[in-house]
Amino acid sequence: MPEYLKIHEAADMLKITKQTLRNWDKQRKLKPHRHPLNNYRLYKKSDLVKLLNKIEKK
Repeated sequence: MPEYLKIHEAADMLKITKQTLRNWDKQRKLKPHRHPLNNYRLYKKSDLVKLLNKIEKK
C-alpha cells in the first residue's frame, strides 16, 4: 500500500464516507496533505493507522 492514500482509499480504510473526511478536514480533526499539481487531498497512511488505533482504544 502506498504511503499516501487518495480520499476514497482513506475512506475505505476507515470505513467512512469521503464526505466525512472532507468534514473532518474543515473541522481540523484530520488534516490531509495536498497533491502539488492538482491539490487533491492525500492522507498519510501512518496518520490513518494512528487514528484507527485511537478509535479502537475507546
